[in-house]
Amino acid sequence: MARVKMTAKEKKSNKEFFEALKLMEQERGIPCEFIADKISEAITVAARKDYGGNDIVSCIIDTENEIFSVTARKEIVDEIENPYTQITREEAMAIDPKSVENGFVDIKLDPKKFGRIVAQNSKNNFRQGVKEAERGQALAEFQSHNREVVTALVKRVDPKTGNAVVEIGHNEAVLPRAEQVPDEEIFEGQHIKVYVVDVKETERGPRIMLSRTHPGLVKRLFETEVPEIFDGTIEIKSISRQAGARTKMAVWSENSEIDAIGACIGQRGARVNNIVEELAGEKIDIVKYSEDPVEFISEALSPAKVVSVTIQSADPKVCVVRVPESQLSLAIGNKGQNVRLAAKLTGWKIDIHPESGFFGE
Repeated sequence: MARVKMTAKEKKSNKEFFEALKLMEQERGIPCEFIADKISEAITVAARKDYGGNDIVSCIIDTENEIFSVTARKEIVDEIENPYTQITREEAMAIDPKSVENGFVDIKLDPKKFGRIVAQNSKNNFRQGVKEAERGQALAEFQSHNREVVTALVKRVDPKTGNAVVEIGHNEAVLPRAEQVPDEEIFEGQHIKVYVVDVKETERGPRIMLSRTHPGLVKRLFETEVPEIFDGTIEIKSISRQAGARTKMAVWSENSEIDAIGACIGQRGARVNNIVEELAGEKIDIVKYSEDPVEFISEALSPAKVVSVTIQSADPKVCVVRVPESQLSLAIGNKGQNVRLAAKLTGWKIDIHPESGFFGE
């Protein structure tokens, strides 16, 4: 970028302009350079009209050195044929004595002169450019959080739909009622953790899909709470979840000396309790993963004790599980919750039967 000499008065007059740019950057999260480029384009277009539309006007807005300069470059000639683009030697000498050697002269223009014109003729283009920048910033910020857990500030909750508008960084998004934990109350001003399910670019701008019910939320919370999961020593093999009620999670470690379940629970249950608290009391069953489907299915039905697992079909995956009569209701769970989550966790259809083979008298 060409350096433009400025007087002390010009530097002082530009100070407010660049302070306004910085304020806009802070409030909207749009880089000063982008805003400066849009203003420069608008001023250049407006200024060219004074020169018959000829491409001789340039606008320099250097945000780093706080230089704001608009100039029109004219060719020095003996006889003027085009007054818009040409100037006589005498006139050029009066502006810049050294210009004659170069064959052209740069005429300084007052940026304030074009302020009103820019506001009138270029407002829509400038606003559109700012909107595009905001959309780009939002998309980039949301994409950086895709499939991650973020802390969001609840701005407002629609009393009719229950949808919550939340703020993530400089941007807002919607947490639908359907993606909120049942019976969980969310209120304005509250900070909540949400899982970014997906980010899509649409005609109306970036669309971010948030959830408090997705199993990915539990997985990311454990990655944050348990260092052994974060560094890969312990692997979460699968998760099934009924948000607000119960989650089942299967863990495994290649190192046989590591107690994967114990590491996730933590000393005196500290690690898992932190997550349960974040999930408003949701119960979490942590079980050991196994390549052996019989072992895995038995573990998945915890806390119920399993007597036997009989594989009926490998495709589709169907099995029959027998439990003591006293464990039958525990294995099935309230409204079938335990067996349903175990089936999701393992990928097997599970039929529960009492050890005797008879369902009561």
